[in-house]
Amino acid sequence: MGIGRSFEEAIQKAIRMMDENLIGFDPYHRAADEKELSQPTDKRLLVLAAALKLDWSLDKLYDLTKIDKWFLYKLKNIIGTYNELESQPSGELPLKLPLSLLTKAKQLGFSDKQIAGAVSSTELAVRTQRQNTNVLPVVKQVDTVAAEWPACTNYLYLTYNGTTSDLAEDPGATMVIGSGVYRIGSSVEFDWCAVQCLRQLRKLGRRTVMVNYNPETVSTDYDECNRLYFDEISFEVVMDIYQIEKPVGIILSMGGQLPNNIAMDLHRQKVRILGTSPESIDGAENRFKFSRMLDGIGISQPRWKELTSLKTAQSFCDEVGFPCLVRPSYVLSGAAMNVANSHKDLEDYLNQATAVSKDCPVVITKFILGAKEIDVDAVAHEGQLICLAVSEHVENAGVHSGDATLVTPPQDLNQETLNKITAICAAIGKHLEVTGPFNMQLIAKDNHLKVIETNLRVSRSFPFVSKTLDYNFVACATRAIVGEPVQPIEVLRGCGRVGVKVPQFSFSRLAGRELCKRRLPTIQ
Repeated sequence: MGIGRSFEEAIQKAIRMMDENLIGFDPYHRAADEKELSQPTDKRLLVLAAALKLDWSLDKLYDLTKIDKWFLYKLKNIIGTYNELESQPSGELPLKLPLSLLTKAKQLGFSDKQIAGAVSSTELAVRTQRQNTNVLPVVKQVDTVAAEWPACTNYLYLTYNGTTSDLAEDPGATMVIGSGVYRIGSSVEFDWCAVQCLRQLRKLGRRTVMVNYNPETVSTDYDECNRLYFDEISFEVVMDIYQIEKPVGIILSMGGQLPNNIAMDLHRQKVRILGTSPESIDGAENRFKFSRMLDGIGISQPRWKELTSLKTAQSFCDEVGFPCLVRPSYVLSGAAMNVANSHKDLEDYLNQATAVSKDCPVVITKFILGAKEIDVDAVAHEGQLICLAVSEHVENAGVHSGDATLVTPPQDLNQETLNKITAICAAIGKHLEVTGPFNMQLIAKDNHLKVIETNLRVSRSFPFVSKTLDYNFVACATRAIVGEPVQPIEVLRGCGRVGVKVPQFSFSRLAGRELCKRRLPTIQ
């Protein structure tokens, strides 16, 4: 949900919130097409941007889309500003955009990255000019009382359509970044983790600032935090809020993949990240660095190779034999991760992977058939393992953990295997100097364990293991992150009950089964 003080500002925010790979009302993302305009899909808005860039008349666009002309005029304003930006001299450093144009673009919801693309510059160059010329956002409260009397809420957003902020500075809070949009791979489980983090911080007597933009979440309830910024989870916006709020630091590890994706950018600007360091996050997210690290510390993994060219990828697959797995970096829930069974598959999947992982390596690994997949959720403090939970997949490896049937505590793993898993988890946590939550995935075949990946953040199974084992992993992780004392605890064996997680909408896999729903106790 994008909030602004003009339609243009709000719609551009909302587009970026929907997909972090979109920069706004982008006329270059899709091609103009009459059929796509007249037969609505979720992509039609960006097709409309392309048509406006080609100067299609508003009458024609109205006839095709039946979108009210008020909205078409507003969207045309955005494209008109695109044209003004593209007419400026490109590639100049330091950037010297006319102040009136820069201000206008920001008031119409253009992000720094969006402006940079239009003038062939960089996001940081645009940010530097903004700060040097005092083109800065102000903080406004959401009016929840329809202007009947002054609003006194902690619902906040940033806007460039204002001159003063509604709230005074109150430095020293702890800033938590939420999970953003719900979609395949990122859902309510991450919000549960963010809320448990906020509640634990409150118990510890710490003021909290939450950044999230999904109205369906509990983390955006007015009574969960001291200040809620209903705004984008991007480098630009998080930096702006950080400079306005002056918090003691930012917790990134509770919101899933989206906060992790901006960790290194924030780190380069000297932002204080609480918990695991951004360098360690990058060491796990970057497929090449992580695979090389496992080799260096002697932990087994499927055979792998970094993508350098299609030819070398094909040679690797011929050497190890198909099937092979294509794995991009910094993605959630297996985005563009595919099993290739032929050279044609390989070429198609590599194109997809490099599209979503433009600036980070793509790695190809041997896909092992007939193996069992194992999930590990853990918490560490300064590299020392505090607690862990092991969940086994019912299905063979290849079904994503979000779609798989998970069982914890594991019912089909012997003590020797559990000891090996614990040792591997402890070694990785120590090498990456983890402070906070992390998740690890392994495969087991013929009593051999191989590590697939590690994510230095919460996972979608953290609520599941916390409730089943009756131990709040997120509360423990939060205490570790803020430097409160935490003691190692044995929760691997559970508390006498077994939890089974089944995908809610996989009806075809549940045909003929009688399901009994029993609500697990809520952890406060």
